[in-house]
Parts: sequence; structure tokens; C-alpha cells
Amino acid sequence: MMTRLEERYRSEVLPALVKRFGYTNVLAAPRLRKITLNIGMGEANQNIKLLDTAAVELGLIAGQKPVITRAKKSIANFKIRKGMPIGCCVTLRGVRMYEFLDRLCSIVLPRVRDFKGLPASSFDGRGNYTLGLKDQLVFPEIDYTRVDKIKGMNITLTTSAHTDEEARELLKLMGLPFRTKAEER
Repeated sequence: MMTRLEERYRSEVLPALVKRFGYTNVLAAPRLRKITLNIGMGEANQNIKLLDTAAVELGLIAGQKPVITRAKKSIANFKIRKGMPIGCCVTLRGVRMYEFLDRLCSIVLPRVRDFKGLPASSFDGRGNYTLGLKDQLVFPEIDYTRVDKIKGMNITLTTSAHTDEEARELLKLMGLPFRTKAEER
């Protein structure tokens, strides 16, 4: 089964990338590898129920069960001990990845308040893009009457691109609404 966005990638995006960057082989063109959703809950050391509700909400958003992440080392200033649960994350690949990106571009980002486009400066230098959302209520899967606390999340789009320019072009052609240079000022 091929999703709408995956079909678009193969029919429109791939030929455009090959033409723009002059790849000799279509397999050399960058593609989306995975999408990682992460919710960090620093307050989880006082109230573990917050982490449980965050995991349930992330599961609704992603369509698969999240993994509870634990602290790798102790930090005395934050009252965190090694091994304490501090967040949850989900890694999406394949069909779920393309469906999530399609929902993100067409439904979720237009629902963000005062949205003027994504900043083009959030690339990490290796072709990966990270964006942050301040609340989970922009996802239509979340019932706002049951939300006890607003939680933000990070969404990382990992690509096979070698440079940020290739990744920016890939994501722009896939439908991510980036700001123009005039809007970033």
C-alpha cells in the first residue's frame, strides 16, 4: 500500500531532485528515513501520572505505542536520578511516517496559532530537521476536554541528504511550509 505522500515523492519530488542536483542515479537522491516524536517531561519525577497521560496522547498522535525514555545520568540540580522516567518517544518509519508527515503538513501546521511558516534555520548540518510544537492540542486526535496539562513536543525529520540544502529542497517539495527570507526578518 502506497500513501498519497509517498506516491507524490516518487512521481514529482524524486525527478525534481534528480534534475536540480544532477544525480546520475535516482538512489542517490535524498529521501525521508524516519520521523521521531519526543515529549520530555521534567515534572515526571514529582508526578508519574503526567508521563502516563503524555504516553497515551503521543500514542494517539503517532498511531503506535511510545517508548518511555529514562535519564542516562543523575543531575542533582534537577533532582533527577539515573534511570528515572523523564519522557517518551516514538520513531515512525514507512507507511506511518508518510501518513504522519501528510497530516502534519495539511492539517496540524495550519491549526497552529499565528503560523507564518517553519524556520529554514532548524537544520542540524547533516540534513536533519527538527521543529518544536508548544502544545499537543493542534492534533485532531487529542480530545481537549480530557487534557490536564499542555505538553510540547519535538518532531525530528531524519533524511538521507548529505547537506542542508538538499534536505531543505526535499522537505519543501514534500510540502513543508518554510518561511521565505523576507518573512524571517
